[in-house]
Amino acid sequence: MSKVLLITGASAGIGAATAKLAAEAGYDLALNYRCDAQGAETVAKTAREFGARAELFQADVSVPEQIEAMFNAIDVSFGHVDALANNAGIVDQGAPVTEFTHARLKRMFDVNVIGAMLVAKEAVVRMQAQGSGAIVNVSSVAARTGSANEYVDYAASKAAIDTFTKGLAEEVAAQGIRVNSLRPGITDTEIHAKGGAPDRASQLAHKIPMQRPGAAEEIARAILFLLSDDASYITGSTLDVSGGR
Repeated sequence: MSKVLLITGASAGIGAATAKLAAEAGYDLALNYRCDAQGAETVAKTAREFGARAELFQADVSVPEQIEAMFNAIDVSFGHVDALANNAGIVDQGAPVTEFTHARLKRMFDVNVIGAMLVAKEAVVRMQAQGSGAIVNVSSVAARTGSANEYVDYAASKAAIDTFTKGLAEEVAAQGIRVNSLRPGITDTEIHAKGGAPDRASQLAHKIPMQRPGAAEEIARAILFLLSDDASYITGSTLDVSGGR
């Protein structure tokens, strides 16, 4: 029986790249998306071409009831969840802290922190029942750098994810569940356009020791490693995949 991997935010970017590599590696896929149904279906089609079973589950992870409904649907469809790539996240327009609003901060933390924590909670409940599982929470190098004058709120949300990862990992390690955090550096994905700076990755390449942004597939490879048995003695760790930044 193939392992089932749930990927949140699977319709594009790192989530889509992770789905492709996971399908090649033999996982069946539960693919979550919020609004880009066409993108998610394209990802599922690619996965199926590798012989994977791939099912779509629409849910906004900022809404607890939708998270619960998604996991209930996964229970019916697959019956188990063996791995989680906790990838869904947002960024807002670049701005200094003095321009932040309560609405901006609430949306950021509802998605990037509370949503990610509740998704992990639901996955852990199922993994505890089966006595095994692996989770990768997708953080960001911004958790270390702070992203001054741009995305301090995003950076703070990802720092919270790193702390959550460490605490959860210690809670569930003895139950056969591994939890790690992966911090991508500047990666060439659509998220920059959503933050109002579509060329940001290439424009900041000079700040990266390797002198280039990462590709989504390079981040995905690291996620698959941390989920795999090759990482069987790794938990509570944070891996930077950042070109040396």
